[in-house]
Amino acid sequence: MALFTKDTIDRVREAVDMVHLVGQKTDLRRVGTRWTGLCPFHDERTPSFSVNPEEKLYYCFGCGEGGDAFKFVQQTEALDFQEAVELLAERFNVRVEREADDPRAEERRRRRERLHALLERASRFYSTYLRESAEAAPAREYLASRALSEEVLAEFRVGYSPSAWDRMIMGARQNGFSEEELVAAGLAQRGRGGGLYDRFRGRIMFPLADSRGKVLGFGARQMGENRGPKYLNTSENDLYHKGRQLFGIDIARREAMRTARFVVVEGYTDVLALHQAGIREAVAIMGTALTQEQLAELAKVGDGNRRGRVYLALDADRAGRDAMLRASRLAEDRGIDLRVVEMPEGTDPADLVAREGPDAFIERIERAVPMIEFQVRRVLADADLDTPAGRDLALEEARKLISVVPERTATRDALVREAADRLDVPVDYVLAPAPAPRAPAPSQSAPSSAGELSLRTEREFLTRSLSSGELGRQYLARPEDEQFSSDQMRRARAHLVAHFEDPLAALPEDDPALAALVTDVAVAALERPPSEDLILRMSILQLEQRRIEREIRRASQDGDHARKSLLAAAEQKVRDEMGTVMGQTA
Repeated sequence: MALFTKDTIDRVREAVDMVHLVGQKTDLRRVGTRWTGLCPFHDERTPSFSVNPEEKLYYCFGCGEGGDAFKFVQQTEALDFQEAVELLAERFNVRVEREADDPRAEERRRRRERLHALLERASRFYSTYLRESAEAAPAREYLASRALSEEVLAEFRVGYSPSAWDRMIMGARQNGFSEEELVAAGLAQRGRGGGLYDRFRGRIMFPLADSRGKVLGFGARQMGENRGPKYLNTSENDLYHKGRQLFGIDIARREAMRTARFVVVEGYTDVLALHQAGIREAVAIMGTALTQEQLAELAKVGDGNRRGRVYLALDADRAGRDAMLRASRLAEDRGIDLRVVEMPEGTDPADLVAREGPDAFIERIERAVPMIEFQVRRVLADADLDTPAGRDLALEEARKLISVVPERTATRDALVREAADRLDVPVDYVLAPAPAPRAPAPSQSAPSSAGELSLRTEREFLTRSLSSGELGRQYLARPEDEQFSSDQMRRARAHLVAHFEDPLAALPEDDPALAALVTDVAVAALERPPSEDLILRMSILQLEQRRIEREIRRASQDGDHARKSLLAAAEQKVRDEMGTVMGQTA
């Protein structure tokens, strides 16, 4: 891009009203020949920020920030120097000139300016149509049902496109725009027969602007049935690139620069609802995975003193986790602290704010966790604890995620303990790399997996009890539910207690996994001789020991040292009892 001429830069600098410019970011009060106020670059209670309107300079005696109008815009708007000059020239109506440039580049620039002007006109037309037309009444009712005020709709320039085929085309032609420009701007498209028609018809229109507020395209939500996809975006073109777009960035950036954070959501109405609720740093990625270009824009909130933080309040289904993990790595490369706001299942931010108020969402922001913690916890929450294979898969996924966390850190230690607790395996299993598969020798059976080992004690107790007659029936009823590590094991024990004489009776047809477990235990019990009282006592003590071990890991994770001490004493008591039993069986 050709540079602005020195004369252009001087004329822009001269035209700037410094008090007006700075006053948009902080309240100023005149003191003699200067203006003072609270610094927009750091938190303070006593004004130490000063503006000299004659010299067109600013300086903060608190944090040392200072400079001219160009630097002020660069710092507060996250723009480079050329962009700052262009923004100020537009704001203070200064005609710009550039150094000698390739004629073709000049032609491309003029064409882009025409397309910008066309899109700005379209945005105004759609916005007016939403407010004033009878046709848009259902759209107004829908937006009101989402508790969105007229003020926030106006701020984001939300509009409505007429259902007629050519309203946009006719109006644009009357204002001197060509068919080629309408197509290039994404406002019209050609049919199979070559005729031109409006791309957006009968839809709520959300202008998609760049960080300076220039409209690049539109996102459009349908209002009627059978009228194409629910959401329709401008197609990729010279101006609009979906992977670079962040809905609301032009409005959110000011607050984000002050707080050094962004809140990223998925949808348009989520952004509007959060801004209306006072959470002014919200932007939307419109249902896509975070891209490198979007993260580059989000990274601009950080500076040398503060690391930028981005809060993701997105749907967190399994399909999106790999993309979120990639985003985490990209964010780390750019110095962004990426955190996840955990949302209730099936609830978006707009719904949450409408139902529970802004404080409910703010509390979730405050409890947001680093991305890696979220990833590990989702793997553990989704783990199939009822089967060895399910536990092994979750262990493998959790181990892989935890391995990227720096060693000897509190985060890594906490995640290791949490994984070990959830999967009921020793901590060493989480820390160790996954073993390479190795075929057993002919005389050996295949080695047990971590999942098999974690469930073996419980399965062995059920088998021994079932094979031991009336004594086994008594022991089967003794353990508490907490002594079993999975819900399926608890249900299997309950079935065996209820059908001790005929375990295969009344097997649940709607739960094949439970039926298979009960059948396996029953078949194994037929081949097992009855166990003595001391052996059954040992089995229950082993269940209790594993329960206490799980509780100790939870206490360590919660930092509850008093509870951990009590549990350690309980564990020692169980070990002593086990020693006594072993001595009696020797």
